[in-house]
Amino acid sequence: MAEYWSKKQADENPDVKIIVATHKEYRMPEDEMYLPLQVGAEGKEDFGYRRDNTGENISARNDTFCELTGLYWAWKNLDADYIGSVHYRRHFGKRSRDPFSGVLTYEQLLPMLGQYAVFVPGRRRYYIESLYSHYQHTHYAGHLDMAGGIIREKYPEYAESIDRVYGHTYGYMFNMFIMKKEYFHAYCSWLFDILFELDKHVDTTGLSPYQKRFHGRVSEIIFNVWLDGQVKAGLLDRREIRELPYQHMESIDWLEKGTAFFRAKLFGEKYEGSF
Repeated sequence: MAEYWSKKQADENPDVKIIVATHKEYRMPEDEMYLPLQVGAEGKEDFGYRRDNTGENISARNDTFCELTGLYWAWKNLDADYIGSVHYRRHFGKRSRDPFSGVLTYEQLLPMLGQYAVFVPGRRRYYIESLYSHYQHTHYAGHLDMAGGIIREKYPEYAESIDRVYGHTYGYMFNMFIMKKEYFHAYCSWLFDILFELDKHVDTTGLSPYQKRFHGRVSEIIFNVWLDGQVKAGLLDRREIRELPYQHMESIDWLEKGTAFFRAKLFGEKYEGSF
């Protein structure tokens, strides 16, 4: 049974809980809708946040699932009208001199809750790459191919969405979203069914620790497949999806990032770190 974190009376405003996935101590938003969550907490030092190795969990699989162990924990242990996921280094909100002063608040979100069912970060555009080709250059396309094959077998109604999304030059990335509870549960059920099957087919021997975290990267792409399929099936109206601005909480070394991208594209050198 879910750990009931959020109870509300019928006359109260919608309840929102957004996990902030982190593997270390870090400054956190002060708004009460945010729940700092230590991911991969199994066997690790406790630094005072809620830990993803409580209740029903897959915390011990963090080396390949990365922040998705936190998403799984939220699926199995949280209850709220809207449930979301962000990352300690990436938040919804407008850029500001002090990034944390621009983080999305409940009061800013509240007027939109009745109108939208799914909130996503603004589209990340690749321009000269498709989602598939960018993944192919920077990671291992075989993982994405296998995920597509599993979806086609288990959820054939998403076949057209796979082809469409893999060819897009933009997408909703970072495993960031806020959803109405019913969509959140539908998505997690779909996602983890696919990823647990994928886990059976990927040989991680020889993969670096960075590249072993493939579940988190595959999920960034197939989240877009799920959204497209939901809209195509009439289960979600595209007008119920709202893009929100997002910001990185730390500066990005664009020279390093750009150099790594072109080395991946031109010489086949896979990414071995975040930027």
